[in-house]
Amino acid sequence: MKYILKTLKWLLIILVTLIALLYIFGYGYLLRGIRVTYLTGHKTAFLEDYTYFNNREIKKGTAQPWHLSKNYNKIPATEKLNQTHTDLQTTSFLIIKNDSIFHENYFDIGKEDSKTNSFSMAKSIVVSALGKAIDLGMIQSLETKVIDFLPELTGKFAKEVTVGDLASMASGQKWDENYYGPTSVTTQAYFKTDLRSLMLSLPIDEKPGQKFSYQSGDTQLLAMVLEKATKMHLADFVSKHFWQPMGMEHDALWQIDHKNDGIEKAYCCVASNARDFARFGKLYLQNGIWNGEQILSTSFIFKAINPRFKESPQYGYGWWLSNYKNKHIYYMRGHLGQFTIVIPEDNIIIVRLGHIKGLQTTTDPHSNDLYVYIDETYKMLNQAL
Repeated sequence: MKYILKTLKWLLIILVTLIALLYIFGYGYLLRGIRVTYLTGHKTAFLEDYTYFNNREIKKGTAQPWHLSKNYNKIPATEKLNQTHTDLQTTSFLIIKNDSIFHENYFDIGKEDSKTNSFSMAKSIVVSALGKAIDLGMIQSLETKVIDFLPELTGKFAKEVTVGDLASMASGQKWDENYYGPTSVTTQAYFKTDLRSLMLSLPIDEKPGQKFSYQSGDTQLLAMVLEKATKMHLADFVSKHFWQPMGMEHDALWQIDHKNDGIEKAYCCVASNARDFARFGKLYLQNGIWNGEQILSTSFIFKAINPRFKESPQYGYGWWLSNYKNKHIYYMRGHLGQFTIVIPEDNIIIVRLGHIKGLQTTTDPHSNDLYVYIDETYKMLNQAL
């Protein structure tokens, strides 16, 4: 018995020492990551993980419920769409045609009012906030230098990078977009409790504005600029200029790195629902006009939904782009297959939320499930004709 107690004592000492060393050498965030992911049965961030973090509320105003189509849910989902929902564990699927909900379906944790993580769909919201700050004169233009607001920025090209470079993923910032590496900067940004310091420790070491390179750090830096320019928390700014005037039906939550004065994890992590995410698709489809009011300039929206670089036609400013079916399509996209897809030519918005993303290859910037959601939507709409 004494031997067992002695062994347990030494094991405890070793464990405490290891934990102390992790914190001393800046890896304490790994313990938080293990607790939030692996100890909850996951291998990466997941839809309900916002409950494990501090959050800031994005408050709604007066709700403006969606209209329902005369064919609302009268056309069943196609066999292929249902199989995709099963295979990829869809939680919410929504089709809006001509400003009315044509079809919606919920599975697993999905509900009309459920909150699930947006992941990188939040990037489109942050870029929208940039557009609004420019409209309000808080930021002069897309050519405004980041260093005007973040003089602590370091790196050979720190003085050259613009807010437009951040919005179009062309900053030249040193970043590792790795969602599964325990020591990658993306993982650190997700679990550390001082995002501002982390971001300012990363130099701008390549010439900005030269090419598209998708990296979450660009959006996080942009959020820090917006915080300085607007003198508001990002969630409060989005609430005032988007969530409230656009009649969101529910308050949302935005993960922050720590309590009280923490900063939003801007590259991800808005917890909301399919119907409210769809409203950003509607705002862009309507060229920034909402109930007769121009709440985001048409010129900014045009910029956002068209490619900046000829060599990278798949991305504009905060929005993914496609010409599938010879139609101009733009969409918000998140880590596990979150989509808000807009097809303006046919006045269609599609929202899909779920646990698993389709196949992503190195030869196609779009995952294969994107095409399924579009194809099957058209089949269902055609049945209603």
